[in-house]
This record gives sequence, structure tokens and C-alpha cells, in this order.
Amino acid sequence: MPKFVKKPVEIEAQRVNLLGGLDSVQLLADWCDGEVKSDCIEIYTLEGTMKAMDGDWIIKEPFATEDRQFYPCKPSIFQATYEQIDW
Repeated sequence: MPKFVKKPVEIEAQRVNLLGGLDSVQLLADWCDGEVKSDCIEIYTLEGTMKAMDGDWIIKEPFATEDRQFYPCKPSIFQATYEQIDW
């Protein structure tokens, strides 16, 4: 049976920090076309509204489609899946 390895994919991501001040939260919401709410940033997709809570990561889809360009990711999943690259 053949085996395969997933190719590494570089992504852009930013972490939600609701305590970082309204300006920085609004900049993040603008980046992902989201909307700031009292407890999250809402990201609208054709799949439905996704909520990025404090501490979550917002990932820019590397292979964006009409229905999803950004999506939230829980910190534990992000840490297990991605590692930071240094330029």
C-alpha cells in the first residue's frame, strides 16, 4: 500500500487578544473581514459564522476558496499542527 506525506504549507496567522485594546482587535478583524463582538471576532463564511475567541488563532487559508478565506483555530490544535518559521 503506498504511503504519503503531507507537504508543508506556509500560512499566515494572528492570535486573538481581546485585552490588547480595541484598535489592535479591530485591525485583526479588518484583516480577516470579521466583526468585533464583546467576547470574540466573528468570521463570516459560506459555511456559516465562525467565532474566534480570546487566545484562538485566525488562519488565512493558504488555498482560499469563495466559501472560506479565514478560519479560527484553537491554541492546542495550532501548536500541534504548526511551528513558527523565522525569516
